[in-house]
Amino acid sequence: MKRSTLLAALAALLFFAGLSACKSQYDLMLESTDADAKYAAAFEYFNAGKYTKAASLFESLTLVTNGTERYDTVLYYLGLSNYSYKDYYTAETNFQQYLTYFPQGSFSEMAEFLRIDCLYRATLRYELDQTATYTAINAIGEYLREHPDGANSDICRFRMQELSERLDQKEFENARLYYKMEDYRASRVAFKNILKNNADNVFREEILYYSAMSSYKYAENSVPSKQKERFLIFQDDYLNFIGEYPESAHRKELDGLYNKVKEK
Repeated sequence: MKRSTLLAALAALLFFAGLSACKSQYDLMLESTDADAKYAAAFEYFNAGKYTKAASLFESLTLVTNGTERYDTVLYYLGLSNYSYKDYYTAETNFQQYLTYFPQGSFSEMAEFLRIDCLYRATLRYELDQTATYTAINAIGEYLREHPDGANSDICRFRMQELSERLDQKEFENARLYYKMEDYRASRVAFKNILKNNADNVFREEILYYSAMSSYKYAENSVPSKQKERFLIFQDDYLNFIGEYPESAHRKELDGLYNKVKEK
């Protein structure tokens, strides 16, 4: 009986020893309670380009370094590891956490920029929902207010312009959809509302052109008793257009419609 018990214990010991032997150096380090060794290993993996392993080690270090001098470095490199692995969603969360704890930390400006880059990469083409674009624009604006001459300020200004133009295009295309559907009254209202709310829309010339075309086609398709009044609206739109864009490629077409209306 004692012999069988001893054999079972020995077998169990050998089994668990075998499991330990099967574990990689990385697995052992991940389970280690030696913070110094784990900290050094995390940077070794990061510098070797093994970002997922580095991220796991840095994440486990957040528990033991919280409240220590290393915590800001651990949080930042946790984000940088996920960012380098192209897990931008997780990295954005990591950088936001860093900025919450260390708004004036040694890595704060770079963390703020990299968070912006993560948000920028999450934006979608103009046809789709633009919630992420608004979030990115707000983050860029905050960065530029705090770091107007920062190392990445030019990149941020370029991206701000790009994202703003994307929103401008979405507004323009939404209004033009009414025009394509031949709902000219609605399209003119939509185009006018764009400029009312955003006079500097980069599609301003096209917006004024389609406003004039909408008013012309709306008048042309109206009952005769309403046409004169509605063609006057077109003439106003025409004069507004040529006043701003006298050399426009649309000038010849609108001139022809204007002259046609005057002859009526």
